[in-house]
Amino acid sequence: MSTSARRRILPGFGLSLGMTWAWLGLLVIVPLSGLVFQSLNLSWERFWETVASPRAFAAYRLSFGASLAAALINAVFGLLVAWVLVRYRFPGRAWVDALVDLPFALPTAVAGLTLTTLYASHGVYGRYLEALGLKVAFTPLGVAIALTFIGLPFVVRTVQPVLEDLDPEVEEAATTLGATPWQTFSRVVFPHVLPALLSGFTLAFARALGEYGSIVFISGNMPMRTEIVPLLIVTRLEQYDYAGATALALVMLVTSFTLLLTVNLLQRWSQRRLESRPG
Repeated sequence: MSTSARRRILPGFGLSLGMTWAWLGLLVIVPLSGLVFQSLNLSWERFWETVASPRAFAAYRLSFGASLAAALINAVFGLLVAWVLVRYRFPGRAWVDALVDLPFALPTAVAGLTLTTLYASHGVYGRYLEALGLKVAFTPLGVAIALTFIGLPFVVRTVQPVLEDLDPEVEEAATTLGATPWQTFSRVVFPHVLPALLSGFTLAFARALGEYGSIVFISGNMPMRTEIVPLLIVTRLEQYDYAGATALALVMLVTSFTLLLTVNLLQRWSQRRLESRPG
């Protein structure tokens, strides 16, 4: 049966598609278009001066670098947490499962204040870390930790259903055929969860790029050192420089969309490769 025939089995496809585009246009396309048009109030020289200033580049490096580091860490440990929750039964498993969703429910400002209290010089963790020569609060490391905290649920909740669908008998069959634990993971488990893992990585990365509340306390907001792009945008707004703020926001929008599109294409390629495997 052709794709067009399958679409017409249930009525209302055209109406549903039209409403979908209208709703997305109202909530997404129109606001983003307004961002672009607001940026056009700046001349090219003023636009470039705003988005390419040393302060802006320092904020870009921290925002994208810390977001990438946090997403990579969450990809590794999020896969581990999802594996434990799916494959093992142990006392307190329900508590662990609930704790994964805590960053979703906790207000980001509360999370930032809590992390700052823990990692400050006299905090529960900070006093011991600084004794070892490792300062966390008011450093880029603190920003990365905050972004890791808020991004973990995206990876776990994306990978967990895929692992639940993977029958343990597949792993047992691989072991029976002589595969080592590493071969079973790398050739059976990992290819199966890779598309979901890439999705979780993408969501965590995107969430981290736009984060503000959990970072504003622990970063210290020092220009050229611990200032993130969202904070720089807020600073521009407080100075009534709306065009400059939208210019910075436009750079983040274009860069983020390009990165997310690249990861999504990679995810689609991984999914097709998995589906084309024999058996």
